[in-house]
Amino acid sequence: MSYSCKNLVVGCGNILFKDDGFGPRVIEALNEYFADKEMPEDTKFVDGGVGAPQYIFSLPDPSWEKVIVIDALEFNGEPGELRIYSPNNMVINEYGGAHAVPLDQSLLTLTRMGVEVVIVGCKLKEVTEPDVVIGLSEEVEAAIPKAVDMVLEQLDYKK
Repeated sequence: MSYSCKNLVVGCGNILFKDDGFGPRVIEALNEYFADKEMPEDTKFVDGGVGAPQYIFSLPDPSWEKVIVIDALEFNGEPGELRIYSPNNMVINEYGGAHAVPLDQSLLTLTRMGVEVVIVGCKLKEVTEPDVVIGLSEEVEAAIPKAVDMVLEQLDYKK
């Protein structure tokens, strides 16, 4: 499946494993935000779940100009802290966390194709895999509004 649009915003993660569900929750918040507003032109918000590397990024659409990935990441920082990354400044073969397939290779391929790729990463507190725990930690939940603002800023959307 390919998503034909200029701007593709993809939330990655598994809502069954606590903070790993950050990306899909931000997509949910973006859809709620635009429930009564006009969406940014030629933009799609997609809950990529854990299938993003295999299905979305491996089947790029020629219309893509910008891809924004939202994900819970492990980095030095406080839980709920947000950072912007480029595939070019990530440690190769390490971006993927609880995901089975590293995302960095697919995202680097997109950049080589001329697609601007931005990763909005949230420092996770806890991933409970294999135990199912639905719901984010307080710190990561509190980061959702700021993540929405960061995505809107990346889309040059004026509130």
